[in-house]
Amino acid sequence: MKKDIRYINTDGNDKDFIILCRELDQFLNQLVGGENNRAEYIPYNQLDDIHDVVLAYDRQFPVGCASFKQYIREKNQNNHIAEVKRVFVREQYRGFGISKELMNNLEIQAIKQGYKKLILESGEPLIAAMNLYKKLGYQVISNYEPYVDMPESICMEKIMDGCS
Repeated sequence: MKKDIRYINTDGNDKDFIILCRELDQFLNQLVGGENNRAEYIPYNQLDDIHDVVLAYDRQFPVGCASFKQYIREKNQNNHIAEVKRVFVREQYRGFGISKELMNNLEIQAIKQGYKKLILESGEPLIAAMNLYKKLGYQVISNYEPYVDMPESICMEKIMDGCS
């Protein structure tokens, strides 16, 4: 059954985005055996710096989200790199291509803002997410800050088409 999903661009203050992020946190807690097992990641998944969000809706019901924020290695540096954050689709809506469309919309938005590379952090337990990222052209890289000393992290990047 194909879902008729609409996508909107918003920001990190959107109430539906916040709700979906809470559900993502619950999903991750279940996946890794509780919040304590992912405590070191929590500080890096705050919504404060997220200004670019794509939401997926089935009618008026929010079903998925994806976002990015500027990745800054040093203060006052613009390196044209965005970090993908908080990609999530509610369980009953998985398998319909929504996450792929969220990521496509996110990439378009990033290119329009001048980003030349997208990076992200994931992990082995997130099999479906890892498969999606690879299908979309993301490649595994060395872990970037702040994940350098987190061996369970898998970091990836994608150079945006048309950018060098």
